[in-house]
Amino acid sequence: MATPNEKLAESLDALKALQEGGRRVFRSDDLSRVHRERLVANGFVQEVIRGWLISCSPSVRDGDSTPWYASFWEFCARYCNERFGEAWHLSPEQSLLLHGERTVIPEQVVVNSPKGTNNTMKLLFGTSLYDLKVPEMPAAADLVVRDGLRLFSPVTALVRVPESFFSRHPIEAQVVLGSLTDASDVLRLLLNGGHSAKAGYFAGAFRQTGRPKLADEIVSAMKGAGYDVRESNPFEAGQIVGPPRRAAAPIVGRVAMMWESMRGAIIKTFPAGPGLPKDKDGYLRFIDEIYQSDAYHSLSIEGYSVTPALIERVRQGDWDPEHHEDDRKSRDALAARGYWLAFQKVKATVAEVIAGGNAGALARTAHKDWYRELFQPCVAAGLIEAGALAGYRNSPVYLRTSRYVPPRWEAVRDAMPAFFDLLEKETEPSVRAVLGHWLFGYIHPYPDGNGRMARFLMNAMLASGGYPWTVIRVSDRNSYLRALDSASIDMDINPFSAFVAKRVQWSLEQHDLRFPAPDESYVFDRMVVVFWGQDGETRVRCAISREALDDHFGGDDKDKLEVFRANRRAIEREARRKYLAGDTEPDGSVLIRTGDLRRSVDVRGGL
Repeated sequence: MATPNEKLAESLDALKALQEGGRRVFRSDDLSRVHRERLVANGFVQEVIRGWLISCSPSVRDGDSTPWYASFWEFCARYCNERFGEAWHLSPEQSLLLHGERTVIPEQVVVNSPKGTNNTMKLLFGTSLYDLKVPEMPAAADLVVRDGLRLFSPVTALVRVPESFFSRHPIEAQVVLGSLTDASDVLRLLLNGGHSAKAGYFAGAFRQTGRPKLADEIVSAMKGAGYDVRESNPFEAGQIVGPPRRAAAPIVGRVAMMWESMRGAIIKTFPAGPGLPKDKDGYLRFIDEIYQSDAYHSLSIEGYSVTPALIERVRQGDWDPEHHEDDRKSRDALAARGYWLAFQKVKATVAEVIAGGNAGALARTAHKDWYRELFQPCVAAGLIEAGALAGYRNSPVYLRTSRYVPPRWEAVRDAMPAFFDLLEKETEPSVRAVLGHWLFGYIHPYPDGNGRMARFLMNAMLASGGYPWTVIRVSDRNSYLRALDSASIDMDINPFSAFVAKRVQWSLEQHDLRFPAPDESYVFDRMVVVFWGQDGETRVRCAISREALDDHFGGDDKDKLEVFRANRRAIEREARRKYLAGDTEPDGSVLIRTGDLRRSVDVRGGL
């Protein structure tokens, strides 16, 4: 008789056969009842609606939306093909958003079909599909198929959306308008449909976006056909983004327009930069001093269980995968080693930046070296293939808990050169830092490590304005991710700009912490040893918990003050590390918990 493991393996074989070619969505009857129930029970597939399943993973936690968002558009395509055959298409609005490279998963997708029933079908995580009944299908020439989705062509979608779309989605409208090489396809639809009012705001849109010849052509052709055309501007004040561009890939136009639309808000709120440092050696020494805090927080944000002790072992060269099996196998040790190696490369880039080099140009060349160093230990340990270090991703990526989906991998090769062009041309260091971080994560060019890379890039760009290296704390993870989502989903950079500005302002204040007279005492009701540090003229209250003393300094059944005094230097070093990173309590004090000395932080991976 087969064992439970053998039975599960048999079911997984059946699932694997269905997943050929990257397929994630299945009809329930694609699997036998036995296989289906076994795979659902073990977390390998998940039900969307009755009769439909998606691939999942046993490691996915309750409430994790990643498997669904990764499958959303494939589900829409397969479900609609099953129900409507070829007689369906997405709305002109959704078509235009997708052509404009807006990759946010919509809360509701509207499907048009003569077989529709005007019904809302509720799906997972608050999403839904509405099947709108329409009299007939549009002409085949007006539709295109992209990733299995039946969309209106870019030109047809532009003509079919209402005028209000241009002001509600100005970036997407301008991206698609900018991708048109001439006005002939637009004119054909306008003339054939007798759309004189639409012709008026199309002429206005082209003129406002810096293409007056196309505007004149539309007005002239429509009037020549006997139509009365009154030109109008469909955009609201301040929505026109940047100078006219030659027709380019939509992702290129989108990146440029987002950059231009957001930079002003950053300049208004960011603290003024001090300028390139005169004491360059001192600037680089500070980077060395803050390394341990930076590594701890940056790795912890991404879900690695790291400790200051592990980071220090890596720094001192005590990490030895050749002779210690634990080091070779430890994901956390490999990540810490990779971070150390990459940090040295980033520091070398920063040295060139503060010497006066163009920060964007230097990062364009160096960022691939940073990435290779970040994952070299994993390649050496055999955990990932060497080909993973070759360059940008060639598959989709998804962010846990976020409706934002990074651009298709095919778009990355166009997006990254455009991104670095903007970094090179930007004159404001604050804009380079904020948009450099956010847009790198927005594009998500690598299969993993994008969060660490974005924070490295942010600090390299901060250096171009003389801002000090700034740590994003793991304790701020939730507000950090919310701010990033506000920019990526709502196109609102203000929360992220304010978040970074606050952290930079702390660093600008040039804090330090010394312990000339710690005056230690044991507070029984709080079970902590309190000691005092000095930051300039400010006295800073510090404390270490009894639990931390017991767990890490052998304090069980011993006088806690004596334990503190015997380990004073190590404890003060940890307090200083936390303080310099801005990792303080709401009242500005420092509390060392046992978790600060060995903490496993459970957060969203793949940031």
